[in-house]
Amino acid sequence: MKFCNKDAEKVVNNEDCDLKGWGYRHQQCLILFFCLTTGYSMRACMGYPRFKWNKKTQDTILASFFWGYMMLQVPAGQLAHRWGARRLLAGALFANALVSFCLPWAAYYGGWIWVLIFRMTQGLSQACIVPGMHTFLGKWTPLRERSRLSAWAYGGQALGPVVGLPVTGFIASSPLGWPGVFRFYGVLAALVGALIWYMTADTPAKHPKITLAEKMYIENDIGPTDDSRKPKTVPWRSILTHRGMLAIIIAHIGQTWGQLTLYSEVPAFMDKVMGVNIKANGLLSALPFLVMWFTNFFFSWAADKLIIKKILSVTHTRKLANSVGSILAAVGLVVLAFVPKELVIVESVLVILCGFKVATHVGVYVNHIDISPNFSGTMMSLSNFMSNLCGSLAPIVAGMILTDVTSEFLWRHVFFVAAGMYFFTNLVYIILGTGERADWNDPIQDKAAEIIKECSPMLKTEQKL
Repeated sequence: MKFCNKDAEKVVNNEDCDLKGWGYRHQQCLILFFCLTTGYSMRACMGYPRFKWNKKTQDTILASFFWGYMMLQVPAGQLAHRWGARRLLAGALFANALVSFCLPWAAYYGGWIWVLIFRMTQGLSQACIVPGMHTFLGKWTPLRERSRLSAWAYGGQALGPVVGLPVTGFIASSPLGWPGVFRFYGVLAALVGALIWYMTADTPAKHPKITLAEKMYIENDIGPTDDSRKPKTVPWRSILTHRGMLAIIIAHIGQTWGQLTLYSEVPAFMDKVMGVNIKANGLLSALPFLVMWFTNFFFSWAADKLIIKKILSVTHTRKLANSVGSILAAVGLVVLAFVPKELVIVESVLVILCGFKVATHVGVYVNHIDISPNFSGTMMSLSNFMSNLCGSLAPIVAGMILTDVTSEFLWRHVFFVAAGMYFFTNLVYIILGTGERADWNDPIQDKAAEIIKECSPMLKTEQKL
């Protein structure tokens, strides 16, 4: 690892510098990637072929995961802030491991009610993952690498389904059967949880092996990371009334609404209108996610370069990235409503749409850390809760519109609503969004600065005397 300055004086003075080569900040984000990939892969475990439960019961079991996921979102941000992200993430993975490993027994001996309870518990524990990751990233990602490191970690959202769907199918068709799927993910979650527990640290200051150069490189941007300088009280009023936070919440709602439309309604459209069960075709299902994972690296690199080269400010970079993802996703949905109903054409539109949509990962999704590294986990828990709460209305609205599920005309209305949500929420983000650090991010330092400022005239008088 090569440090760009020949001496530490420039680092102390916070001059522009770079730290070349692999560092512990990269290792931490790689482990976060494994964590998120495991979490999203586990969501593919949904089959109980032995049990002849009716459609209503199956839908209730599937929904129970999200009941738990929604319930603990905001508290999870507080747990990460007070206990540290390492404990929270490791605990979430260990809980997932136990629940997943024991779930087949719950199905055999407790029926669908116990399965519902177990899936809800799984949702409760997975609610801790995203706020915990954002808290982690707020302590480990300097601005000049923030887009790349964050996108690297959150790439698990795209790669998780790509890995999960074929793995689930392969194990289910093996002698292990469907219980083997849950047992496999139980063991995997436990291993990743152990990896988090033994190989991560809440902050650079707590990492036993990090070099002084890398620690200073990170802290020069985000500030001291030791617990003694950490704000203990969350400034709720300041967060909730900050215009950047309001912009993030609105934009996050649009992203979740569009995402649920893409992942839930588009496959239903292809099934009912085109007669193609895309979910039964592993390649067709995985291809858009796989393209998202690859384009994710390009957009994160481009965003960091725009900031490093001072071509655009942080604020304008986040707005540009979010606009690329949102507007092109909106256009893609409109195009999808009118293109010929041929599988190759529709799948191509989906691949292009998803490939550009991932640009929002270096837009609104990383913006919390720009505004407040210290409270990024709390901010993410708030926006994730609100987005899932409002976004969950997307299937309900689609159901109200689709009085005839085979009508192309009615499906166009569903796509128009999602496109409108993408466009409108992004417009609000452009108007209100900001990438500037909030003055309430580090109240302890602010208070110290005020005391020094007040005392400086007295010090000057004493020097003259």
